[in-house]
Amino acid sequence: MDRVFLDANVLFSAAYSPDSALLRLWQVRDAELITSAYAVHEVMANMAGDQMQGRLGEPLSAVQIVPEAPHVALPAAIGLPAADRPILQAAIAVGAAYLLTGDKAHFGRYYRRALHGVRVLPPAEYLCTK
Repeated sequence: MDRVFLDANVLFSAAYSPDSALLRLWQVRDAELITSAYAVHEVMANMAGDQMQGRLGEPLSAVQIVPEAPHVALPAAIGLPAADRPILQAAIAVGAAYLLTGDKAHFGRYYRRALHGVRVLPPAEYLCTK
């Protein structure tokens, strides 16, 4: 079973539209979906309106929410902004096989690479393998 960590932007995009292609992630049988309390907080802070929050509720109920992991040290060579470091730290801490993120600006240079055992992918690429 794949342990798949979802970045905040993946959750946001899945909730943005009731027919979002990202909702297919919840149909992957051999995937355990995980995110962090930090990511959930980020999503909720950026959502406008009860309708979007309502659309997030059901998918989020099927995601394991883990605490932040500031104790996980990241090498200086991993150049992520402070706001993105907690996402990778939590993914590493839970032993995720994948970190799915649409954040090309900050994670794009790490796409298809494993960082401390966590392979960073755009969600569509992960879904193409399933």
